[in-house]
Amino acid sequence: MIELDEIKRVLIVGTGTMGQQIGLQCAMHGYQVMMYDVQADVLPAAQASVRRELADVVAAGVLPAEQVDAVLGRMEWTAVAADAARDADLLSESVPEDPALKGKVLAQFHALCPPRTIFTTNSSTLLPSMFAAATQRPSQFAAFHFHLPAWVSNVVDIMPHPGTDTAVIGLLEGFARRIGQIPIVLQKESSGYVFNSLLSALNTAALSLVVKNVAAPEDVDRAWMGVMKTAIGPFGIQDMIGLDTIWKIIDFWATTLNDATLRAHADFLKPYLDAGKLGRKTGEGFYTYPRPAFAQPDFLTGPTAVSQPPA
Repeated sequence: MIELDEIKRVLIVGTGTMGQQIGLQCAMHGYQVMMYDVQADVLPAAQASVRRELADVVAAGVLPAEQVDAVLGRMEWTAVAADAARDADLLSESVPEDPALKGKVLAQFHALCPPRTIFTTNSSTLLPSMFAAATQRPSQFAAFHFHLPAWVSNVVDIMPHPGTDTAVIGLLEGFARRIGQIPIVLQKESSGYVFNSLLSALNTAALSLVVKNVAAPEDVDRAWMGVMKTAIGPFGIQDMIGLDTIWKIIDFWATTLNDATLRAHADFLKPYLDAGKLGRKTGEGFYTYPRPAFAQPDFLTGPTAVSQPPA
């Protein structure tokens, strides 16, 4: 099996928000990164998003401005799977939350990647055992889950499935530390990992309050921010994650569990998707960006809100 010091090239499969974050985190810590997406037309926007994120990193004092070009130079972009897979030492998958799709994509890359390549999934809610067999290298596969933004919320969950080689767990733990992350190794498979399980409970409660017309999203956020003294509330967090991602997760589990509450939550979010209001990445979700209401000085003391989802 590949050794930690032999990992030089990281392949990111899926250049959405999470793929961008993971790729940037690896590039900032000296790794060569290949950014792959099946849709060539999304790559320019993804590259622009990474540049904006880097500007935030520099503004926060995390990275010297003179290192920006070097970081960007370590990131290559392609829509050609064979080119992406060549010489990959570690693969990180961030495609939509569908076990069949993830299995199909990982099977494709099994045929293209070198035998040494470690495969990981950044799935937020699915268990790696759901598609481990499809990878055709299950002993070299585990969940390796990041949080947003990765350079601030620097915790990564490592969740093996029953067939994961124990050496892979140690390898991923070491790699996490090398890219500035705090590794959390789960002792067994559990949907949602650690922090996401806590966050899921918060988001479920927040959505229930709005779906039942108890309070508007803004006032749910005011309550949370005012008591917990945080800079963002549950609906701001959902905008940051992406309402399409939130919807896919809720819709999957609503169908899988035949859960009426989750179905109501998915139905509430669907008009936002239909209107293209996916959160921060599209400029509008529950809030309007780049200057969301919750970030304004008078948000907590402002009038209560009565908001409705898009018609």
